[in-house]
Amino acid sequence: MQISFWENNSFYAKRDVIIVGAGLAGLWSAVELHKRQPHVKILLLEKSPIPCGASTRNAGFACFGSPTELLADYHLQGEDAMLRVAEMRYKGLEKIRAQFNAKIIDWDSCGGYELLNQENEIIADLQENLAWLNKGMEKITGQPETFMRRNDKLAQFNLTGFAALVENTLEAGIHSGKLVQALTQKVLSLGIDILYATTVATWQSDENGVTVITGNGITLTAGRLLFCTNAFTGGLVNNMTVTPARGQILLTAPIENLPLSGTFHYDEGFYYFRNVGNRVLLGGARNMAVAQETTNTLETTENIQGELERFLRTHILAGQPFAIEQRWSGIMGFTENKQPVAKQIGPNTYAMVTCNGMGVALAPIMAEKAADLVLG
Repeated sequence: MQISFWENNSFYAKRDVIIVGAGLAGLWSAVELHKRQPHVKILLLEKSPIPCGASTRNAGFACFGSPTELLADYHLQGEDAMLRVAEMRYKGLEKIRAQFNAKIIDWDSCGGYELLNQENEIIADLQENLAWLNKGMEKITGQPETFMRRNDKLAQFNLTGFAALVENTLEAGIHSGKLVQALTQKVLSLGIDILYATTVATWQSDENGVTVITGNGITLTAGRLLFCTNAFTGGLVNNMTVTPARGQILLTAPIENLPLSGTFHYDEGFYYFRNVGNRVLLGGARNMAVAQETTNTLETTENIQGELERFLRTHILAGQPFAIEQRWSGIMGFTENKQPVAKQIGPNTYAMVTCNGMGVALAPIMAEKAADLVLG
């Protein structure tokens, strides 16, 4: 593609840093880079008309970990690593609240809940497990009881088929689209440029800088390159293993007198649901078809959507008529140890990826680590 003199000296001019990916990770990283060195010239590249991996296609949870998920992470990572990531998530949510007015991003301090059934391993010793978690979480949240058993709310929310409910009053709901919009407006206001519908075909780097060739043949140059491409990193960076995981979601039509209020987790977070006004948003169930859902293809499937409808009919809206108004999917990125990654991957080249399904909470803090790396 031929470009004009004007384009070459404006849109395609050399930058200090090119960031690939203009979702939550890329946007927060741009903000952090500018905060540290306001003179740094930054360009973000986004392959789609809007970010559409997971940033605007998630469930809208402002959460930092349900009890069963944290306990699973403890067994996988150890106590120190589990608490360290939980602290980053919590601080990330606090950073969002400090940056944006609640009305702008539809922040809803509705509280978060985890549902347990009788077969769950922790149910027999639930109070002991919660006491252990609360002891570790107190240093993070400042609350003596981050998690509290509240079985009385099962009837209040009209939830059926569960043996216990655990409440976390510090979690919230958020409008993912409005958060990305607010961050985008912030980035643009700082004089940072974004090129949408721009893919990366190839790139190379050495001690002198980096060169990126876009899908339409345009050559871009910069001093440094930062990948914030999460689940799509594998197609761009050879020496990184990021496993994609599709999260499918459905949204009901409005339901009169819906009693549900809050963000809810079940089965180590593999099922998640919330109210969006008087609608029910429900997602997950990828653990029933792991191989199928290990994909970066944005589509919905009959088996997962059928399971979500069964869950909705059995546990959330038992005996109530409902209609499904929307279905969609998003793509998350995971590492084997569920640790987020920010590291140098080559000369003047870096990556900040794999928020492991917690990008809303982790991206603001991981962006700080990415900025530290890029700016040295």
